[in-house]
Amino acid sequence: QVQLVESGGGLVQAGSSLRLSCVASGRTFTDYYMGWFRREPGKEREFVAGISWTGSRIDMANSVKGRFTISRNNAYNVVYLQMNSLKPEDTAVYYCAAEYRSGGGAIATSPGEYNYWGQGTQVTVSS
Repeated sequence: QVQLVESGGGLVQAGSSLRLSCVASGRTFTDYYMGWFRREPGKEREFVAGISWTGSRIDMANSVKGRFTISRNNAYNVVYLQMNSLKPEDTAVYYCAAEYRSGGGAIATSPGEYNYWGQGTQVTVSS
């Protein structure tokens, strides 16, 4: 079992920045690809960013490319989502997720591929 705890959400104005953190515990962190997803009210959960074991492979949703960055620090079992130039349409609950991987390959963008989820953190961007 992997426990994931997100933090860093909040209410900000458009153009601002936030950094979300997700701390993992319970299993070997480096066995897992990590991802960030978000869900707006009434919509499906959507992929935002993903990162491989060492960070050598990263994938970002087109809607956040150039504004968001994902990174991880394996020494502290944490994955980050740096969000710059925030827009009102980035308003959502953001979730951290872990996918067990025994082999490499592309970052999974489907929520169903991930094994563990955090409780989510609210990000609200006002115009």
